Amino acid sequence: MKHTYKITGMTCNGCKTNVESALNNLSEITKVEANLKEETVVVEMTFHLSVEKLQETLLKAGLHYTIEMPGHEKHAAVETPVDGNGVFYCPMHCEGEKTYDKARDCPVCGMDLIEQPKLQISSQYTCPMHSEIIKDEPGSCPICGMDLVPMEPTESEEDKTYKKLLKKMKIATLFTVPIFLIAMADLIPDNPLLKLFPQFTWNWIQLILSLPVVFYACWMFFERAWKSIITMNLNMFTLIGIGTGVAWLFSLVAMFFPDVFPEQFKTEAGTVFVYFEATTVILTLVLLGQLLEARAHSQTSGAIKELLKLAPSEATLVTPEGDKVVSIHSIKKGDLLRVKPGDKIPVDGKITEGHSNVDESMITGEPIPVDKNVDDNVSSGTINGNKSFVMSAEKVGSETLLSQIIQMVNNASRSKAPIQKLADKISKYFVPIVIFVAVVTFVVWRYYGPEPAMVFAFVNAIAVLIIACPCALGLATPMSVMVGVGKGAQNGVLIKNAEALENLNKVDVLITDKTGTITEGKPSVEKVVNAQGEFDANLLEIIASLNQYSEHPLAEAIVKFGKQKGVTINDSKDFEAVMGKGVIGTIKGEKIAIGNKKLMDQVNAKIDDALNKNVIAEQEHGKTVSYISVNQEVKGYVTITDAIKETSKQAIARLQAEGIDVIMLTGDNARTAKSVADQLNLADFQAECLPEDKLNVIKKLQSEGKIVAMAGDGINDAPALAQANIGIAMGTGTDVAIESSEVTLVKGDLMGIVKSINLGKSVMKNIKQNLFFAFIYNILGVPVAAGLLYPVFGLLLSPMIAAAAMSFSSVSVIVNSLRLRNVSLK
Repeated sequence: MKHTYKITGMTCNGCKTNVESALNNLSEITKVEANLKEETVVVEMTFHLSVEKLQETLLKAGLHYTIEMPGHEKHAAVETPVDGNGVFYCPMHCEGEKTYDKARDCPVCGMDLIEQPKLQISSQYTCPMHSEIIKDEPGSCPICGMDLVPMEPTESEEDKTYKKLLKKMKIATLFTVPIFLIAMADLIPDNPLLKLFPQFTWNWIQLILSLPVVFYACWMFFERAWKSIITMNLNMFTLIGIGTGVAWLFSLVAMFFPDVFPEQFKTEAGTVFVYFEATTVILTLVLLGQLLEARAHSQTSGAIKELLKLAPSEATLVTPEGDKVVSIHSIKKGDLLRVKPGDKIPVDGKITEGHSNVDESMITGEPIPVDKNVDDNVSSGTINGNKSFVMSAEKVGSETLLSQIIQMVNNASRSKAPIQKLADKISKYFVPIVIFVAVVTFVVWRYYGPEPAMVFAFVNAIAVLIIACPCALGLATPMSVMVGVGKGAQNGVLIKNAEALENLNKVDVLITDKTGTITEGKPSVEKVVNAQGEFDANLLEIIASLNQYSEHPLAEAIVKFGKQKGVTINDSKDFEAVMGKGVIGTIKGEKIAIGNKKLMDQVNAKIDDALNKNVIAEQEHGKTVSYISVNQEVKGYVTITDAIKETSKQAIARLQAEGIDVIMLTGDNARTAKSVADQLNLADFQAECLPEDKLNVIKKLQSEGKIVAMAGDGINDAPALAQANIGIAMGTGTDVAIESSEVTLVKGDLMGIVKSINLGKSVMKNIKQNLFFAFIYNILGVPVAAGLLYPVFGLLLSPMIAAAAMSFSSVSVIVNSLRLRNVSLK
């Protein structure tokens, strides 16, 4: 028996091999095939095993992947990914897109997991004067009559972590500063502290002061170091734990058993040099770095949080008894909602009464308000202008555009870019190499260094362990991706994954559809005429009836025109959409076909020369013309116009100026295509393309080594969108097109492609800056800490300075990533 399961968490071919190997160890399983791209695993077994057994097998093998039945994925629940409650992930994506349901540290790198930003909509209301009054719906206080207000949302785990670290930082600083001052007093001639107590007593005071720092404020670093060693996931905390742990234990032994140390470790007073100040200062500086990172992490997801703030908490429901303020959670599809001037639009829907202008800048990135009339769509989180209107709720909860944007941004923020593979490979061997360098440093200084050689060897080895920072390498890519994806969302560019961002930087050919991509996608019927060139209501009735079940924009335009003319919409049978040609069906026993010349040839309908001449004239003016045949006889045609978007010409010119070839592939006829191409200065276009034609063009270009982006909006574009290196869907298009793409443009015009390519270039430039800094820091820092400059310049690096450099290296990577928030995409 063969079963297909959904598996999440695999990020490379190594993960794929590990999954197959672990499951193949079960005697009941005969064959396992994991698919990295599809995130599936096909298992053939002689006896059915439960999914729980398979999950247990993976965990026992040390593999933290989630295996589930298709359609039962926990991460697919509509509520969880949208609001982020209880969704935690590693900022370095050590385990790919794996998430956890509670706050903890990453089992691989040891860093604190960060929480996916929450959609914090209060579902309870309280009185500002009587806090004991709590209700599930808006209303008035039964005691004082004041309007109830939404209760404050709970504090995020991110804030909790920051406050916890801040508390520990204060305690660590309180005890570290005195230790540091005591140790530094040795540098003052005639140390004044020795007049109060002897050095031995001051050493004991340092030991006592170090206990809260080591065993409370910074104990988590040692826990992470121990965990990393027993799991062999060596990381930054391995180095910190070994370095500071050895220094503190050395000092402790020196306090109790000073006679075991050689004379070169001792002071003039006979006491052994202790390193309590180095231990506590290093730990406190690392803690400061963690604190700054925690604050910076909250800023990297700032764009997502701004989107989350757009979510309204209540709406005005129109009822037979009058208007009623209700919680956003109680809105159902079909409810009529009144949106007052200045209000946030509560859910996605259509205007049924009234008109206004709506500020959609928070979703599309365009500052100019959009006029909205009856039957126009409005989106959740956008802001109504100065007039009131009534709307019908069509998409609520996780179905709204705002929720989907938040979901996509969160998912993309957790994905890995291919460029990160280099950093991952280096990080894997980084810590063992640093430990090896520290050992070599100790040996070289011990046998070839100046006196006191043992002291130099010990201090320099610790400096090597402390200065190395694998986290700077690990954070270089994820931080840029997170900020970049958020920046894109604020400008109406939704990125599905980090790989798409990287590929956008390499695009050299853009394939674009015509209808809905270059043109408005809002076609209107200009005329329906018979063979004599006269308006024919009977033909209009036929084509409107046949197209009533089609979702194509041209079909919708025909049906709308028929209703405006008052024709009867009859039942149709055997409806079929013929890809790239038109539609066929039966009405009142007559076989009807509406479409291009290819469809007429297919149904054996001959086109009259005079009629064809009129059609050609229409097409040469850039209009779309469909022939109408009844029982294999062409009776007339319908002329449809679709205006070119104002931004299309400007966007194409910008793309061509950047060296990107723009090719238009359309299912429309050659004359209409040429007319549009001439208006846009497009030298390269192909007309009368079927879906497979678009697919073949993309494959041919890819075989020539081109990186191809495809922009489209219809179901017929889905195969080409999936084949292209980058599929770009117009947000105004079909769900199938959006599903098949890596980039979605909310506003749905070609200027969004300019923005997305500029975003890709900016993010990749930022990532390379981060990686350069991280590599250079470690390449230069480790040798300097080992004492490479000492023979020439007499310079050595104190472990405390090394700790400061290490802490701020990670912070600097995050700060550089934050610069993406100020990048202009236009």
